[in-house]
Amino acid sequence: MNRTMNTLHQALSNYFKKEIVGADTSTVKLHGGTVGNVSLVTGTAETADGQKLPYRVVLKISSKWERYNDPNSWRREYDLYQSELEITFTDTLRWPTCYHAEMNAEETEFQLWLEYIDGVSGLELTGDMYEQTALELGRYQGKLYAEQPEVLQRLDNLSQADLMKNTYLHYRSWPLVYDYIRSEACDFPPHIRQMLIDIDENSDAIFARIEQLPLVLNHRDFWVTNIFYADGKINLIDWDTSGWGYFGEDLASLIADEADMDHMVEYYQRCVPAYYKGFAAYAEAPPLEEHCVYEMILIVFGYRMVEGYLHADSDEEKEQQIRTLQKIYEIKGSPLHG
Repeated sequence: MNRTMNTLHQALSNYFKKEIVGADTSTVKLHGGTVGNVSLVTGTAETADGQKLPYRVVLKISSKWERYNDPNSWRREYDLYQSELEITFTDTLRWPTCYHAEMNAEETEFQLWLEYIDGVSGLELTGDMYEQTALELGRYQGKLYAEQPEVLQRLDNLSQADLMKNTYLHYRSWPLVYDYIRSEACDFPPHIRQMLIDIDENSDAIFARIEQLPLVLNHRDFWVTNIFYADGKINLIDWDTSGWGYFGEDLASLIADEADMDHMVEYYQRCVPAYYKGFAAYAEAPPLEEHCVYEMILIVFGYRMVEGYLHADSDEEKEQQIRTLQKIYEIKGSPLHG
């Protein structure tokens, strides 16, 4: 507790830009934080000259663990906040300010004291917010791609470009999911089964296309609960999966990762052109008609949804996986709104 209070005082001193000598606290656990303990800490801070200042900050505590094919991801957010990545953000796409970051002596746990973003997130995001998110992501990645700032070359803990491919191949080698969609016991509609099988049968050609796309800095956990819209800005949290990836990869998560199922096709039609427009403001974008977002959605989420179906605790959860796969099926060939 003493360590936490000491770091709180340091964080609040940086937050207020003046020495904080005391603070009372109230802590509420926040939703999310699947790989860390995330809390909202509120109270009143006291300055050295007796001022009383209300505050609210986020405390994220994360312990060492290992993600498949990405062993140092557990500490990546700490490393990125210790870097100069913040200077690459734009006025309209950013991450929460970090007031204090601390790693324990054994390098098995870190604390981040972060800005609290009070904004719209999750399924409350509107279609216009989705579209702006895609546009700002494209602008950010296009700007970095065109300018290649030196800070990017100094980042030494990023996930690798082949993470998406290796994760897909890992799933595909799992008999539980691979054999199920090819078995007589499969309860999926025939066209859904065939959609998943087609991706497997054409995966070499699909990855050959994807690997011709620009390499960009991807967030790689770009789903609606990690996106906060506030004051016209896009704020992104949870950077532990981020790294080099392919143009359009983050859009797959924005559109299909537990997103607004009723509007998935519409948001796909709006977000893909917006993303291309944003990127093209800084760098030459690949031809829009040759995009790979649909294929990336299935590569990233296809087998994950099969797994979700097989491990579902209720018929309702199973139906949700089928409905999502049906929406992905409807995406293919749907016209883009540009």
